[in-house]
Amino acid sequence: MYALISMFVALILLVALLHFKVKIGRAMMISAFALAILLRVTPVKFWNQILFEWNENPLGQTTGYLLVSLTALVMLVNVLGIALKETGVAQKLAPAIHGLFRSRRFALAAIPAMMGLLPTPGGIMLSAPMVRELGDHIKVERSRQAAINFFFRHQWETVWPLFPSIPLIQGMFGISAFALISHNIAISLTGIISGVIFLLLFGIPPKGKDKHTHAQFTHNLKNFAHAFWPILFVAILYAATNIPPAIGLIIALPIFLYVHKISVKRWPAFFKSGFNIDFALLILGALLFKVNLEAGNAIDQVVVFLSEINMPQNFVIFFLPMFVAFLTGLTMPTVAITFPFLLPYIGTGQDAKIALETLAFSGLICGLFITPVHLCLALSASYFETPLTKIIIKILGPVIFIACAGILVAKFFG
Repeated sequence: MYALISMFVALILLVALLHFKVKIGRAMMISAFALAILLRVTPVKFWNQILFEWNENPLGQTTGYLLVSLTALVMLVNVLGIALKETGVAQKLAPAIHGLFRSRRFALAAIPAMMGLLPTPGGIMLSAPMVRELGDHIKVERSRQAAINFFFRHQWETVWPLFPSIPLIQGMFGISAFALISHNIAISLTGIISGVIFLLLFGIPPKGKDKHTHAQFTHNLKNFAHAFWPILFVAILYAATNIPPAIGLIIALPIFLYVHKISVKRWPAFFKSGFNIDFALLILGALLFKVNLEAGNAIDQVVVFLSEINMPQNFVIFFLPMFVAFLTGLTMPTVAITFPFLLPYIGTGQDAKIALETLAFSGLICGLFITPVHLCLALSASYFETPLTKIIIKILGPVIFIACAGILVAKFFG
């Protein structure tokens, strides 16, 4: 019970700091340190946890690697955004996307949805510059831009096999990929439909006259390609060779600057402008929060507490992944921590009640969408310069629909 209270206190502190306009990176750091104090995570315990994950986890899942790779990715995306503006490509991008897709609403959702097929931590920043440029062009309020970019970016986590949680769940429950995806698709479809209803049907200004919007298709395609190719290059490189997106951007950016005839002497200024200390603190704070939870053995204590108070089965199946996702803001750790606990409820192999797994995953997604410690949500608030609470409020409707989808699947197919 104490661990549960400690987690809530740390999160309430985070929300309070944000309310008092403390920058989100600093607020996250303070919250992480407060959690360490509450959970009695000493420097020795913290260091032992770092050593444990270094010895037991793949390099890509270690805190040090994530800190360096995510910070580099965010800063390099900032550099890309600056380069797009300085070269004039950004100014041509919005009319090009509008002209290609015709529908401004479809364009706003399609960009993050396409980039969402690239399962990389912090990958939301790859689509953010394009969504913001188009959103500003058609005068969409910044918090709605952030909500659209964030929400549609995360519609594939329940079904896209490149997300590591999918093969992990498949192996854990001993079920086929088809069985898992055919059930979980209900979450993705509900998310997309409800996202269209709550985020795209309202809050988009009336269509004005823009002579550039419906220019020649090839002209629009060329302008779109000039802006999109670095991101596409990063995505293909990552999917084909597993090269981290930050490395892909390091390769793509010099090529982009050279092609657009930016003097090499100006390159250092571009990279310097892309550095944002608050973004770096935000990433560090989120990772410290996660390590403190693990070092303080907090999640295990919560799992034991829920089992001792005899909560109803379906409530535990939905609430436990939701709660852990809300605390960590991470999909894979939530699956690794909670789904083994749910094995007795759901079953394995031919006896597996896959509809109950869908219920569990819907809870996970709901927790992921509304937690202030979700890195993508926090990064969106920073990048789009909008209060985090405004983003959460805008996606509450779709989150409720997703929860209902999980409950209905469990009721009628469980």
